[in-house]
Amino acid sequence: MAEVVEKTKPTRRRRSTKSKVSKEKYLEWYELMLRIRRFEERALMEYGKQNIRGFCHVYIGQEAVTAGIESAISKDDAVVTAYRQHGTAIGRGVGTKEAMAELFGKRTGVNKGKGGSMHFFSKELRYFGGNGIVGAQIPIGTGIAFAEKYRGTKNLCVTMFGDGASRQGALHESFNMAMTWKLPVLYVVENNHYAMGTSVERTSNVHDLYKMGLSYDMPSEPVDGMDPSAVYEAFQRAVAHIRAGKGPYFLEVKTYRYKGHSVSDPAKYRTKDEVKAYRDRDPIKMLEAKMLKEKLASEDQIKEIKLKIKGEIEEAVQFAIQGEYPHPDELYDDNYVQKDYPFLT
Repeated sequence: MAEVVEKTKPTRRRRSTKSKVSKEKYLEWYELMLRIRRFEERALMEYGKQNIRGFCHVYIGQEAVTAGIESAISKDDAVVTAYRQHGTAIGRGVGTKEAMAELFGKRTGVNKGKGGSMHFFSKELRYFGGNGIVGAQIPIGTGIAFAEKYRGTKNLCVTMFGDGASRQGALHESFNMAMTWKLPVLYVVENNHYAMGTSVERTSNVHDLYKMGLSYDMPSEPVDGMDPSAVYEAFQRAVAHIRAGKGPYFLEVKTYRYKGHSVSDPAKYRTKDEVKAYRDRDPIKMLEAKMLKEKLASEDQIKEIKLKIKGEIEEAVQFAIQGEYPHPDELYDDNYVQKDYPFLT
């Protein structure tokens, strides 16, 4: 295990001490990241109370990834991801009330209580899940990108997956097709170093996952996923490449989850030293310290945001508690869409 710990030390990069983005952007990142963190912490608490049932995979530790992504893409772009997706959905614009109600299985949830923790979806927000099958979102995102190119838009599809899903054969088929047709797709592997309880080092000889794109001549690079500004800058480069019609881009965002794979995972496969190394680089604490040091925010502003988020999450829980469960006669609603095609009549 000592070898694994050595290979999974936090990514550190030298960069300028001065901010390259506005104060407003840092405040925006901080508020979103704290919103996701507090939402996920409360979700775990409510799961313990049995208000939330089934599977529950939280995003604690990975908040900087979503914050950086959303700053670099437009609301017309599509996003598709895996089942550790509450934070990604909230970043897209799903309200904390609707998100919490969905976890509670209530009709007031973002998907009327039928999707649960792993299957948030919003056509209006261009958010296509939340997918429960490992790696299934990779060809889905590739297909969405194909649709955008077919329609002649400038939109792209951010297709996110974990390091475990990078072992799926569908990834290679998608990479090959996307490069051949120069599809507007941005592939993102959120490498938190463990597929359930198995480390990257135990599943592949290739430990730098971004190198997987190089065999397809796909522009690929690693990113420090504990820093929203690093994510933002990398995504800006990738988005510019894709919108120029040059085809796909692949980013390996090196991040870390502080909790187990799901609520049933005690995460005993990690050493205390490894977890501490990443705890010392907590993305929210680091961002707060940077903002105060560089006078990007005052202590009063930080306190105001914390109080705002605390109240918002409490309101979300009360909203979820007060909501009704779906009616039994709605079981078969929303499963299919009726379409009338003239050539079939």
